[in-house]
Amino acid sequence: MTVIRRIGPLFTDLYELTMAASYFDNQIFSDATFSVFVRETSRRNYLVAAGLEDVLRELEGFRFSEEELDYLRRTSLFSEAFIAYLRDLRFTGTIYALPEGTLFFPEEPILEVTAPMIESQIIETFILNTIGFQTNVASKAARCVYAADGRPLVDFSLRRTQGQDAGLKVARGTFLVGFSGTSNVLAGKQFGLPVSGTMAHSYISAFDREIEAFSAFAETFPESSVFLIDTYDTLEGARNAATVALKMKAKGYNLLGVRLDSGDMVALSKSVRTILDQAGLLDVKIFASSGFDEFEIMDIIAQDAKIDAFGVGTKVGVSADVPYLDIVYKLVRFNRRNIRKLSAGKVTLAGEKQIFRRMDGKGMLKEDIIGLRDDVIADAEPLLKKVIETGCCVGPHPALPDIRTRFKTNFACLPEAFKSILNRRHFSVKLSERLRDVQQNTDRAR
Repeated sequence: MTVIRRIGPLFTDLYELTMAASYFDNQIFSDATFSVFVRETSRRNYLVAAGLEDVLRELEGFRFSEEELDYLRRTSLFSEAFIAYLRDLRFTGTIYALPEGTLFFPEEPILEVTAPMIESQIIETFILNTIGFQTNVASKAARCVYAADGRPLVDFSLRRTQGQDAGLKVARGTFLVGFSGTSNVLAGKQFGLPVSGTMAHSYISAFDREIEAFSAFAETFPESSVFLIDTYDTLEGARNAATVALKMKAKGYNLLGVRLDSGDMVALSKSVRTILDQAGLLDVKIFASSGFDEFEIMDIIAQDAKIDAFGVGTKVGVSADVPYLDIVYKLVRFNRRNIRKLSAGKVTLAGEKQIFRRMDGKGMLKEDIIGLRDDVIADAEPLLKKVIETGCCVGPHPALPDIRTRFKTNFACLPEAFKSILNRRHFSVKLSERLRDVQQNTDRAR
């Protein structure tokens, strides 16, 4: 079960609050609609929506504490009248969003907020931070799952993620798209994830002989042992592991696996597999960890490496090849007037919108159409769902296994060409005729 951790409204950029103070002074309280989308990226064929649960939980309990208000007062930036206004401020708006686990593409609106201007302005930074990071990690992890071609993956990223909260979010995001578990014990507790781990080189080095370390660990964990075999000589480590495994067998226990953490993974895995098989240990799995992401996994599998599962860490935890998404939160409607930004390279789509998804005759994704919220498009499913109405969540929060199933279903419908790790493909995303008309009319009205 997820533990609710209050972040609070001070998790924002200062300019959100200074703008809010000026809105207050000028009595600007009309409803505003902001749209969240990811600008075009050259490194991802698709993205996976993630992080919405954190947004919903935070906005449900949105309020300024007296301690937070006292801090704002001490900055000397804000009037007592504005601070008094913030004391009673709650989020009262409506949010449409893509459910977590849904595939989407650049430039598509993945979340839209409609609320009084001050409310919608203050939450901008929190939404971008929350949705952007988790979506980026989940998208990277999904590529790893595809590259692994059915082999289990375990999140090993915790020691190198950028901070404690990031470590938790990575564990959740990787599980969401198909990882089998995580080494992160706290994430296991908070999100109900399977936890997995073996041993470190220090454990082996603490014993006089490698085989003694294996034997001792097997005594402690006779039903769940995986031996790290590369501390000294990997092949000799495999032989020592086989010796201990046979002694375990005589006692009615089975060695689960051995782990490679360095060297030529392809060559070593083949040699280790031979050693284990010759000892009659056909069921002992070979687990590998060492700087893996989708590129390395794809490469060594293509070379017929005898690896049954992977520990995936740093490169996924920080999304090393694409360390950030150009995710933005833009005003698209205010005071019943459509708004359109026309800055070079940063044009926005005016109006309250919806994504409509069309499938082909084989049940595969065919095209997306960005339309107006009230568009009706034949043979197309609207993807954005109302998740908050007048400040209250609509329905229960989806369970993580259900989100995981949604991703699996979505991914199964993605044409194979767009799953490619190396080849860039642009999925067909069009604008509805009515949405095009709105853009033209908005431009003419300027």
